[in-house]
Amino acid sequence: MITRNELEKLIFPYRQKDVIVFGTDRVMKLIRNGKIEKVIVAKNAPEKTKKDLEYYSKLGNFEVLEVELNNMELGTFFRKQFGISVVGIMKA
Repeated sequence: MITRNELEKLIFPYRQKDVIVFGTDRVMKLIRNGKIEKVIVAKNAPEKTKKDLEYYSKLGNFEVLEVELNNMELGTFFRKQFGISVVGIMKA
């Protein structure tokens, strides 16, 4: 599980680029198309979602990182006014 500070360091290079995707459905679609490099998951994301992401990560060769933030805190971290359970970083 990664901390907020580690998440800031991880996300910083991607902030100005248009490669950050929010939402389980959008991220899963991009995973199936092979366009995801990393996935960030909130600690209180549904277990089914976590299991699906772990399964696809083995097939698609991308990294799944669970953060110590819940979905509301993750939404606030990305300056959104709603909770976010899954964040994807697309390949450049």
